[in-house]
Amino acid sequence: MTASRLLRLSCALLLAAALPLAAQGRGTLRPLDVPFAATPHAAVAKMLEMAKVGPEDVVYDLGSGDGRIVIAAVRDFGAQAGIGVDLDPKRVAEGRENARRAGVADRVRFIRGDAFKVDFSEATVLAMYMSPRINAELLPRILKTMKPGSRVVVFRFPIPGWQPQRTEKIGGQPVRFWVVPDRDAAARLSR
Repeated sequence: MTASRLLRLSCALLLAAALPLAAQGRGTLRPLDVPFAATPHAAVAKMLEMAKVGPEDVVYDLGSGDGRIVIAAVRDFGAQAGIGVDLDPKRVAEGRENARRAGVADRVRFIRGDAFKVDFSEATVLAMYMSPRINAELLPRILKTMKPGSRVVVFRFPIPGWQPQRTEKIGGQPVRFWVVPDRDAAARLSR
């Protein structure tokens, strides 16, 4: 086989492999699209501090992993409730067990679900540690779903297209904070 024919065959195979991924389209979190990486405890505390979490808050964590953010929100910051959402059933089970051990299982709930499909409209605070691509794809949903004045905090990766109101560093990594704007401003951002 000639080198040019081998190159064409290789390109065709790569394209064929990529088509199913492209067909999934935007706004779909593929199974374990974002690999689990625990948010450092110092970053969890900073995220919840920046969001000024308190007794009136319902904190959602999309991609909740072991549950440390929603557990800390309830246990350490007095949030009314914490809801963790994760695609991985092992992480959901781990989060439930960690909440039980922390003594907050009555105020913390874990859902096995897709961040693009779960209803997080009751969230007053939304926490995420996702990739920039997923963050960008979630932005229109955040702006449409969350009430104006709700807060959003992310560890490490930005939400492309949305300028944070505050950024601080923990261990050399950024923690970013936003307040969901009124509907008119949200509509302009979603364009």
